[in-house]
This record gives sequence, C-alpha cells and structure tokens, in this order.
Amino acid sequence: MQQRQYLCIDQRSFYATAECVSRGLDPLEADLVVADAQRSENTICLAVSVHLKKRGVKNRCRLKDIPPNMDVIIAPPRMQHYIDVAAEIYGVFLKYLAPEDIYVYSIDEAFLDVTPYLKMYGISVRELAGRIMEDVHQTVGTLCACGIGTNLYLSKIALDILAKHAPDSIGILDEEGFRSQLWDHKPITDFWRISTGTESKLRKYGITTQRQIAMCSEELLYRLFGIDAELLIDHAWGRESTTIPDIKHYKSKSRSLSSSQVLMRDYKASEGELIVKEMADQMCLQMAAQNLVTDSVSLYVGYAHNAGPSGTGGTAKFARHTNLASEIVPAVASLYRRVTDSGCTIRRVGISCNQIIQDTGAMQLNLFEDTATQLRGKALQETINKIHAKYGKNALLKGMNYEQAATTRERNGMIGGHRSGNPDS
Repeated sequence: MQQRQYLCIDQRSFYATAECVSRGLDPLEADLVVADAQRSENTICLAVSVHLKKRGVKNRCRLKDIPPNMDVIIAPPRMQHYIDVAAEIYGVFLKYLAPEDIYVYSIDEAFLDVTPYLKMYGISVRELAGRIMEDVHQTVGTLCACGIGTNLYLSKIALDILAKHAPDSIGILDEEGFRSQLWDHKPITDFWRISTGTESKLRKYGITTQRQIAMCSEELLYRLFGIDAELLIDHAWGRESTTIPDIKHYKSKSRSLSSSQVLMRDYKASEGELIVKEMADQMCLQMAAQNLVTDSVSLYVGYAHNAGPSGTGGTAKFARHTNLASEIVPAVASLYRRVTDSGCTIRRVGISCNQIIQDTGAMQLNLFEDTATQLRGKALQETINKIHAKYGKNALLKGMNYEQAATTRERNGMIGGHRSGNPDS
C-alpha cells in the first residue's frame, strides 16, 4: 500500500505579508505590524512582518512593546482583504489538487493530500511542495512554509518545528524521523495540541518530552487525561489515523453558536447588561437566518483586572427550542442580573446558544402563550435579516443599539472581532 504524503502549508506572517504586498513592499524587508492603533497602546498586534520578527519583535506583542526607535508601519486590520487573499491562495491550490484533497484548517493554513498526484506529475513530494509554494508567491505575493508528513499530524509538526528553521522553509517527517529527530525536543508545548495545562500535568510526573510520553504507563495517562490520552499516546509515537475525508465527513452530535467580545474600557454592571442584550439579540437573528433554534443560552462575564473574581456565569434554559428574541433576550438579561457582581467593572462578555438544532417549523402550543405573538416575532426576524442581507447590518437597528455604551453598530463593521476594512463599515 502506498504511503500517504500530506502537505501542511502555512502563510508566513499572513496578515502582515498581505499588507506589505498591497503596499508594494517587500515582505522580507518591510517593518510592519497589523494592529488597530485607534484602540490603545495595549492593543495586541495581529501580525508582525517577517523582517520585524528577525529584529526581535515578538508575534502577538502589544503596540507599546515595540521599541520606540523602530520606524514601524502600523496597518489597521482589513479582515475582508485577508479573506479575499486567502481565497486567491486556495485558487492556486486548485491548480494542482481537487477540492476533496484540500482541507482549509485556518485562514492562513491548509492541509493537502498530494499522494495521488505525485505519479501524475512525475516529481517528488518536496518538488511538488516547492512548486506550489512558488506559485503562491508569484501569483499572490505571500510567503509560504510547508510541512511534509506521512500523516496529517506529522505534516503539522514538520511545519511548526522543522520548516521554520529550514533554508527552503520545508520540513519533512515520517514516523521514524519523528522519533529520531523530535522525541527529545523541548519545550513539549511546541507540539500541536499540547497546551500549557497539559504540559503542567505531565511535568508533575517528570514527563517533559514525547519520548517520555511514549514510554509512560498508559494507565497513568488515561487517569490524567481520560479518552484524550489515546490521542496523546498516538501522537507521541508519530501516529495519526485521521484523513482529510474523515474530517470532511465528520458531523458533531451536538452544536452550539457562540459570541464573545473584549470591551474597550471597563463597563459598569448596568452598561454590561446592555451589551449582553445586544449580543443575545444578534444571536437570535443569526439563528433565524440559519433556521436554527436553541434550548438554552450560557453566559460568561469577565471582570476588569483586580476588580473582583475572574469571572461568573450561568445558563438560562427554555421550555422548548426557540430563536425568538422576545423569549431569549429577557431570559439572558435576567440571568446576567443574577450572576453578575454589580460592584465590579466588566471587561469581557461571552454568550453561547446550546443544543442547536434545525427549526422544523412546528410550534408547540401552550394555553399560557400567544401563538400569534410568536408568529409575528418569527416574521419580524425574517424581515430584519432580509433587510440586513440587502442593505447591510446597520441599515436597521434597535433603539438600544444607539445608547452610548452600545457596541453593535461598531461590531457590525467587523469580521471576527476585527475591522473588516470595507469602506462602508
């Protein structure tokens, strides 16, 4: 049986490189960061150019951490532009592979199963990787790094640990190479899916390398990590059975929708309630647009530094699945008042709609509820979504969205919590 060959291709300093290209700058020479300077000097840089990294500026630093003697270009985020560039890169991949052999892992990273194409092109896996990387650079202008592996995990590790130090930005691993090159690699958190929390648990038992995980008692690992120990053990040996078709065919048994935001200043508890109501209202519209309903909504409130507890939260449950704002928003507001420490200022808010299912259209009749009101609520949400789809989300707003502490109007011009860069936003 032919051994599979996967590529994991990453766009180096993607946002920063995309900004350099759009400005006609050399990504390898320009000193540029992507950050929203309008917020504050504590703003985290979303990306740092390759050249700035070589000068010692760390990725995901804050603006204030950049040495004042450096002449740095600060580019405001343009998320829609980055999405468009990512689509161009995907178009390059399609020159070489069919869509079913490509899995987009994130906006700047993708897995490619090139196994069936090596014989067709008559070249080695390294040569094909180099050809695709060069095509991306010539066509789009971005810079690639690539990990090559005999399974998805090894291609990711080859990218994360080996490719960044390789002259041609390509790293290659098979199971034997993984054990000979990386079994004793430190820190262990360099490996995909080993978080600081996992590292801390392992360190208590003197485990600091993949070799030690592989040689450790499986009973201990299962006691520490439960079912996740199976993946930990397999990865310690460089094994991974999941394929791209497995990922694409996977369907979660339970679904949820979530939204969160970090506030730009400390909010009073009364102001925080407005934010929660806005977010709940937006989630209702999102569910209605996707024909989804939920049976409960969870809330998390994070407080300002040194303001009290790190966070509080809870869950509001409904008698039936719903997406009506008239039912969800008051319930979430009531939950907020119950769980929030009114004496503390607020800096983070998160909402999650749980056990999401498709709305069948059937209504559960109840003597104590007005069915006509429910139908009007559904019709209203459908109308609002149609107007938003045609004219933009800020074309129709509620009165609360115009209050001083409201954030919906600004967030409607964002993608993923960052500025979209669209002129009309």
